[in-house]
Amino acid sequence: MDDKKSDYRGIIRIAGKDMKGELPLSKALTRIKGIGINLADSISNIASRELNVDKHFKVGDLTDAQIEKLEDVVKNLSKYGVPQWALNRRNDFSGKDRHLISSDLDFAMRQDIEAEKGIRSYRGIRHMFGLPVRGQRTKTMGRRGMTLGVTKKKMAPTVTGKKEERKKGKK
Repeated sequence: MDDKKSDYRGIIRIAGKDMKGELPLSKALTRIKGIGINLADSISNIASRELNVDKHFKVGDLTDAQIEKLEDVVKNLSKYGVPQWALNRRNDFSGKDRHLISSDLDFAMRQDIEAEKGIRSYRGIRHMFGLPVRGQRTKTMGRRGMTLGVTKKKMAPTVTGKKEERKKGKK
């Protein structure tokens, strides 16, 4: 029993993301950007089959070898039988079906937006000007920046102020 407690780790790093060791496997995988609830459940089913652990197993109890195997599953989903429709980069420009996570996903999205700007597509132009890209209306929503309301005119100096200046000039 002491061996199990000594193997427990409070923080685990999976696919470049730190997560609490007390989380179950499927819940911990949702912390990785690019993996949602359904995909995390599928990955936890695959991992439980590959690692011989329960899918509700706490992540802090995994060994280093199991963590490496889990990272391999996360990075190579199509190799482990995840269906094509579950991947986030189907029919990519490279001609392959891929699933990107964390910083790779951010980089690919930025590259896609820059490519659209470069070819001057409608979406690229909307991105360039900071306008809604997916057909939202702009009459009432999507307003940013300072509000431009009606400003009051500056009040002219009062007559009494001018009389006081005249009195000062006479003295």
